[in-house]
Amino acid sequence: MRLLIVEDELKLAETLSRGLESEGYRVSHAATGRQALALAAETRFDFVLLDLMLPDMSGFDVAETLRERGIVVPVIMVTALDEVKDRVAGLRAGADDYIVKPFAFEELLARIEAVLRRAQPQDAGSGNPLAAATGPVSFGTLTIDHARKQATVDGQPFTLTAKELDLLTLLVLSPGKVFSRHEILRSVWTLDDDPLTNIVEVYISRLRRKLDGCGAQIENVRGFGYRIAEAA
Repeated sequence: MRLLIVEDELKLAETLSRGLESEGYRVSHAATGRQALALAAETRFDFVLLDLMLPDMSGFDVAETLRERGIVVPVIMVTALDEVKDRVAGLRAGADDYIVKPFAFEELLARIEAVLRRAQPQDAGSGNPLAAATGPVSFGTLTIDHARKQATVDGQPFTLTAKELDLLTLLVLSPGKVFSRHEILRSVWTLDDDPLTNIVEVYISRLRRKLDGCGAQIENVRGFGYRIAEAA
């Protein structure tokens, strides 16, 4: 499994590389955001460990650029900042998880394993509705091919992150059905609870902005959850 470390602190990068290689990962290193983007364009990585504070651009910008270029890869953002607004900003930029320096190597391994596990497709017998998304599904002018990780609006590419695609697919598979926060967490993130962040609300907000003008909207059914509906 190939892993990209984006970290300008060389001693930390070397320590992490040695530790992760000892766990069986094939590790590449980039010290700047531009180096990371160049490597990601040339090599298919299974995972990116992304520092927030880089000398040429922020980790937020790197994550957003990866998504804009259609490079769908799990990302854990690494930073010394520990405020809720920073964690939310990282998630909005496309990160799948967030870890604060200093951290124990065992915690990093556990978080990597959890993110990779959540990124794997669910078995057809798992009870996850996303397992039923074997072909394109449509709602209005929006079409999603979950198996190919592609979405279009009126036939034109519609840029989504991996988790945005999963969440929108879940809603479009059952138009009109109200999905609770718990159902969304379980289906999209394979979590039973997420007490540390309001990750569902963050992604719903992002999708609402992206769906503007697409003829579809995500409604909040107060006290119950969310559903896809035709735009008013």
